[in-house]
Amino acid sequence: MNRHMLKTVRRPLAAALFLALVAPGVAFAETAREKALEARVAELERQVQLLVSTQQQQQGAITQTQSEVQQVRTVQAERAATPALPPGKQPIQVTSITPGATPGTTFKFGGFIKADFLATQTGDGQLADDATGRALYLPGQTPVQGAGGSGERSDMDYNAHAKFSRFNLGVDHVADNGDKAGALVEMDFFGNALGNQTATNTYGVTLRHAYMYWNNWLAGQTWSNFMDAASIPEAVDFVGPTDGVLFVRQAQVRYTKGGLSVALENPETTLIGAPNSDRGSVPDLTVRYGWKGDWGTFGVAGLLRQLKVDNQVTGADASKIAGGLTLGGKWVMADSDSLHYQLTGGEGIARYVGLGITADSAYDAARDELDLTGVLAGYVGWRHAFSPQLRTNLIYARSDYDNDATITGPLVTKSVQSIRGNVFYTPMPKVDIGAELMYGVREIEDGRKGDIRRVQFTTKYSF
Repeated sequence: MNRHMLKTVRRPLAAALFLALVAPGVAFAETAREKALEARVAELERQVQLLVSTQQQQQGAITQTQSEVQQVRTVQAERAATPALPPGKQPIQVTSITPGATPGTTFKFGGFIKADFLATQTGDGQLADDATGRALYLPGQTPVQGAGGSGERSDMDYNAHAKFSRFNLGVDHVADNGDKAGALVEMDFFGNALGNQTATNTYGVTLRHAYMYWNNWLAGQTWSNFMDAASIPEAVDFVGPTDGVLFVRQAQVRYTKGGLSVALENPETTLIGAPNSDRGSVPDLTVRYGWKGDWGTFGVAGLLRQLKVDNQVTGADASKIAGGLTLGGKWVMADSDSLHYQLTGGEGIARYVGLGITADSAYDAARDELDLTGVLAGYVGWRHAFSPQLRTNLIYARSDYDNDATITGPLVTKSVQSIRGNVFYTPMPKVDIGAELMYGVREIEDGRKGDIRRVQFTTKYSF
């Protein structure tokens, strides 16, 4: 074999040997790289999983923290609304105070404690020892000579009581669909005496308000829709402008929509010189419309009713339609001054005025018919605040009655009027101290008059 052929053979052999030696290394290198890549991918997957797990844990921690924060806020709110208890003491109320009510119902309790101290003198006789007029001003009880009076001036009579203290209980509920319902009952202690002034001075609990409401409807006993309780000025006396004010609470069904309210109310016919009749066959109808704003309030109302007498003993049997109109409200004159006023007129509506100063009508036996009592009544009251703690009120009230003296006789009330001035001091919220000076006059049909003077002090704590 020559040299040329030897070179030719060696070259392929060398190439083959080179490939044989290099190929395993290349294969090994490829395998190592893949393993490294796989290991890297596995590490990345582990880190991703760790991040996902950490994020889930953080989200759970955030949710738990938010829940704990809300619980703390709820506890803080409850503690803020509830007086702190001494160490070791537990709250008395641990469950709902109205367990029989719909869930979500709110309960309220309120009222006031009021003590009155009165010194009274009358010019034409004495008020009876147990007269209601010795606890509050009743114009119809002012003695006039020949009509409950002796004609002689009385000494100063002093009385003190706390019978006008009151309390009320109420519940309110708002359903998921927005329907509203609730109820309220209020009582005071202006009932008949259960004891005497010798020792116990005990008085019965009396019903003032008891009604339920559902959205725009109300049923039960409350202020007559004919009157406007919000326009009555502040007084030390139980009512104040009694001579000319509309003042009736009675059972009714009422519908209210915005400023309009319509009610069917309990009928009651009162007769001069005779017991109440209460034989009406239809309820009293009242309609009111009111406006209110920063300037104050104003309202107009009407009353339509049937008066009826049906006495099987005397044979009296008669009826007549009666009615009246009223307007009034409160005018905010300035930041410290306001004017309260009301004017009422009609026939056969006397029982609505002044706690029944006189009666709705008289029975004319000769004609077998009712003679309605004409009424014109009103009041005006000016309120001025010297400061947030000190204020005063000046009030004048009057009512006049048109009677047929040939039927009623000469001793029925023809007119009553009074003027009063008071001052109130509020040393701290919900505490009021007041003093009032009042002078009133009652005139009967024959022209004779009697007067009453009163100084009254009061203290009241509202809650």
